[in-house]
Amino acid sequence: MARKTGDYHSEHIQWLKDPENAAGYLNAVIEEGDKDALLLALRNIAEAEGGMAVVAEKAHVKRESLYRMLSSRGNPALSNLLSILHGMGLKMTIQPEKTVTTP
Repeated sequence: MARKTGDYHSEHIQWLKDPENAAGYLNAVIEEGDKDALLLALRNIAEAEGGMAVVAEKAHVKRESLYRMLSSRGNPALSNLLSILHGMGLKMTIQPEKTVTTP
């Protein structure tokens, strides 16, 4: 019997409740470089954290603003992104890109 999409989504959200899983998920999405995938990942993590209202309160932004920033047409400013991550119990770090050396 095939797994239902709703079941997968629920399991995925449950899995994202672990901060280590959420951080790894975001890092993987960021490495891909797809803005739409990043916004979807942030929406999924917000759901895992209790919903947009909970994250908005922790991030000190209005719920409506958070919905707009994380919508498929969203483009949050860096300061807002940092606040959102803080509201999710996460932080951003910078590391060197992996470079390929040729012999």
